[in-house]
This record gives sequence, C-alpha cells and structure tokens, in this order.
Amino acid sequence: MLKEQLMKMSKKELKARLVTVGKEAQDKSGEELTALMDEAKLIGEILDEIKIREELAKAAQDAGETDPEADTGKGGEGNDTGSHAKAQNGRSLKDGKKVSYNARTLANPRNTLTTKSGVVMPRHTSPDIAPTFNNVSSLIDRVHTVPLVGGETYQRPFVKSYGDGAGSTEEGADYNTSEPEFGYSEIVREKITTYAEEPEEMVKLPDADYDGVVEESVTRAIKRYASRQILIGPGGNGKFRGIFFNPAKAAEDIIDRTTDITTITDITNDTLDEIIYSFGGDEEVEDVAVLILNKMDLKKFAKLRDKQGRKVYTIVNHGNTGTIDEVPYIINSACAEISTAAEDAGKYCMAYGPLSNYEVAIFSDIDAQKSTEYKFKQGQIAYKASVFMGGNVVAKNGFIRVKNKDAVAAS
Repeated sequence: MLKEQLMKMSKKELKARLVTVGKEAQDKSGEELTALMDEAKLIGEILDEIKIREELAKAAQDAGETDPEADTGKGGEGNDTGSHAKAQNGRSLKDGKKVSYNARTLANPRNTLTTKSGVVMPRHTSPDIAPTFNNVSSLIDRVHTVPLVGGETYQRPFVKSYGDGAGSTEEGADYNTSEPEFGYSEIVREKITTYAEEPEEMVKLPDADYDGVVEESVTRAIKRYASRQILIGPGGNGKFRGIFFNPAKAAEDIIDRTTDITTITDITNDTLDEIIYSFGGDEEVEDVAVLILNKMDLKKFAKLRDKQGRKVYTIVNHGNTGTIDEVPYIINSACAEISTAAEDAGKYCMAYGPLSNYEVAIFSDIDAQKSTEYKFKQGQIAYKASVFMGGNVVAKNGFIRVKNKDAVAAS
C-alpha cells in the first residue's frame, strides 16, 4: 500500500492494516516479503507519530493551550504540535538551557518483522546516518530495549538448565528429582557522554532545525558507542557487558566460553553451516537467529566461488543489514576479521543468535546543554550531552561466538 494511502488512514485502520500485513507475510518471500516488511515499518512510524501528537495535544490542553486541529487521529495531519515542541527545544538550547531528548530515540524496535520462518531484517535507513556513509551499526535498534528511567541496576533471571531427572520409579520409592537451575543477568548503568563544537552560525537556523541538528549529533554519537559496546563491552563496574565479554571466572559465564567456535580460519562453502548447526540445543535448530560480523568477512562470503565460477552464497544487501542464503546479518565494525595472523589471534569475529537474548536498559533520557564561553574567540559553540545506559546477555548461551585461534606459546 502506498504511503499516501496509509497517511490518510485513522489509527484504528492503521492497526487493522498492520494485522493484515502480518498475516499476509506468513506465506510470502523475496520481494513480496520485503515490500510487506517496509509497509509494516512505515505503519509503525506513523502510529508512533500519532501517539506523540496525542500526548502533546493532551499536554497543551492541560496547560490551556489546546490546538483544536492537533489531534485528528490521521497519520498525515496535525504536525503543528510536534513542530512547536522542537522549536521550543531549539529556543531553549540557544538560551543556554538544558533540554532532554526522549530515550526512545536511541532504539527503534519496530525495525523488524517476525514471521513463522523467522526474523526478517529490513532495509534500514536510520535518522542518525551520516550524510556520506553510515557510521552507526543498526544493532542497537535490534536488541531488546528496556526503559528504566531513574533506575540504578537491572537484574534479569534466566534458565540455566531444565531438570532432567525424570525416569522410572519403583512403587514406594522416592520420586526422581528434576529441578530447573536459574541464573541472573545483571545490567549496571554506564554514563555515556558526548561533546561537540559547532560554528556560531548554527544559531541562525530556525529553532526547529537547530534542535534537530543537535539531537541528531548527540544521538548518533551515543548510538555508535552503544552498538559497539553490545559486542565488546568490558564488564565491571559501570560498564556494558558485551556478547564477547568473558568474566574472570568461567563459572560465571552466561555464554560458556567452551562453546566458542575456533576452527574457522577462513570463509569457505561450509562456514555458514558450521555456525548455524553449532548453535542451540540438541533437539532443535534456531530459525530466528542473526549473524553479526564485520564488512570484510561479509565481502569474503560475497566473493566466494565454486569450481564453475558461480557464487557460493546468495547475499541480499540492505545497507547495514541483509541476508546470506536467507540468514539475516548485521554489520558491526567491533567484530574482528577471520584471520590466522598473529596480531588477530584470540579475537572474536562473529556472533550468532536471537537478538532478543541481549537487553539494553536505558536508565535516563538524554540531557543536552550548550555553552558559548569555551572557544568564544574562535566563534565556536560547545555542546555536551549524557545518558545512562547498560547492557548484558540475558539468556544462557544466548549466542554462539566465532573466535580466531589463540596464539601458540613459543616452546
């Protein structure tokens, strides 16, 4: 359905259409599935805009400043209230006052469409992509995000193992013991800050544009950092615990380091199968998992040819995401490259698993403030922004990791 048609629908009609799209997607593939996925994403964005306008209209009404045309219930109408809020933020920044941006700008969970065959990764055009090349991995948009504004820490229980003690019992004997074992994943808050300088000509922009430039700048920087920490967060006090993180004691592993794949030394025709069938329990093969890798290894998948010169893998690219033989992937530069070089020994290269197995807790909104005092002579305006976030794997062996072989100690 065309965007113009969707913009004319009411909220109720949009929700009904979203249900219809989900049903239609069950037996579609290829371009048809991609089109439905794009439509679902667009409907989600329009519904988000409607919700924001409704909230702003209610706030204006409470203040005795209701705009009678703000809450129309239509997707393409009533933008005045949102523009007014942006302009107000812009004026506040110009006056040197602190403003806050909603933490929801850090993650957009509507960017995936789930079908019976798994999670389909969309064409991704993030609002925080640089004008030339994308410098932010969409991984931050795909993992599970938990808003906990005002919190300090967050604990998520998970099942380490199910009981396996069922069996035959003689009459009158004790019952077999079968107890599940639980563990806890702790997410602690990390203070993430960013700083930027802009020429003083920025203040000549209209208020709404000025606010947009500042918000885009700080959210892009924060999202780039967080997307990398989801993989390489070092753990410890006040730090992300990334998928590649190993605690000091192996007994505390959420991802057992003994499950790491260390036998892949190059991309070959069976590399993808080795990763897929190494993941999960003994009774199933996961069908909703995503492969996280760097661009250089994706290039190796794309260039691989068989003896007849034909491509081994079918790759569909959608910017930062896509599929390899219909297996979804995400590019993230925090991944090392598959290599046998000594300098790459022991480095983690890939992770494969359902992205819902990693959670990011957002403990605050983004606070941004400007200063005209620093570099006054140079005509530069300084901005600083901060947010409290944290993340951790929240499922036992929630991912399988590909790692370069450790260096061999000299004898």
